[in-house]
Amino acid sequence: MVDVTVLALWAHPRSVSTAFLRMMIERGDVTVVHEPLVLLTDHGEVEVAEPGGGSSPVRTPGALLDRLAALGARGPVFFKDTLEYHHRHLFDHPEQIADFTHTFLVRDPARAIASLYAVKPEAACHEAGYEHQWALFEHAWKSTGTRPLVLSADRLLADPEGQVAAWCARVGLPFLPGALRWRPGERPEWRPNRRWHLDASASSAFRAPEREYAVTVHNDARLRACYEHHLPFYERLAEHAL
Repeated sequence: MVDVTVLALWAHPRSVSTAFLRMMIERGDVTVVHEPLVLLTDHGEVEVAEPGGGSSPVRTPGALLDRLAALGARGPVFFKDTLEYHHRHLFDHPEQIADFTHTFLVRDPARAIASLYAVKPEAACHEAGYEHQWALFEHAWKSTGTRPLVLSADRLLADPEGQVAAWCARVGLPFLPGALRWRPGERPEWRPNRRWHLDASASSAFRAPEREYAVTVHNDARLRACYEHHLPFYERLAEHAL
């Protein structure tokens, strides 16, 4: 197995990434940090665990990455973030992420974009996140010298055990099948951006939502244009998926 320090899961919005994070919490053997860069961008600070115990706010991307690295020196750390934003600091300071293990989660953009606009009708096209994901995928590969692992959300929903087991084997964690089920409920760290995590709060396992959306890439010109913009980036990422 590889040495586990800091594991990053870079996702686009509406990719079932919060369910993945909930599964990681259920493991109980990894320090889990929820969307620290998004929360920092949205709210100006984010509460993050300290290596010696307790937690405290961090207010800059540099301080955040330093905190994650310090936590990783004490034991395995997992964090996930969504890429509706292009986090410039990651590109300006590649040395701060060079020792992280970078993984990516991508989902069929037709469904993800419909879900994005159902939650946030005013969303700009760039917030779908695939273009930002591809840029970070290439940057992480260059910064670490290792091709990042890509996980397909659609395959994850169809075969949770197989996909999670393969992900664990690649990142150096034991596979814990008991973590594939959890008790439904809201997590405190989800509350600042609560509207994005209602599905995860109601979930108890990886399951494809049964909801059908009234506005989709098939019947709305704005969503269709967004889909066509991001589809090439999704396809490039999907070529590397497990």
